[in-house]
Amino acid sequence: MNNGVKWTADLENELCTTEEIAENNLQAQLICALVDARHEKGISQRDLESISGIKQSTIARIERGAINPTIDTLTRLLTPLGMTLTIQPIAK
Repeated sequence: MNNGVKWTADLENELCTTEEIAENNLQAQLICALVDARHEKGISQRDLESISGIKQSTIARIERGAINPTIDTLTRLLTPLGMTLTIQPIAK
């Protein structure tokens, strides 16, 4: 329940630091990339569990944004999907 409060960029800027906003955006991009890759491959969460060794319930919590995966977990999920993590400078 949000008590009638609408989340806006102004509210986000009021409540969060620039670093928190950047961190949240990065996490959202990672989750979206994971879900998109899984859907593009036609792989269910249960299928991904079988090929990655990460429990389906954990995959579901990651995809909902309920937990923050470790780099090891992300790597184990992304590799069977034909993806990897890269580090690059932040565009300014």
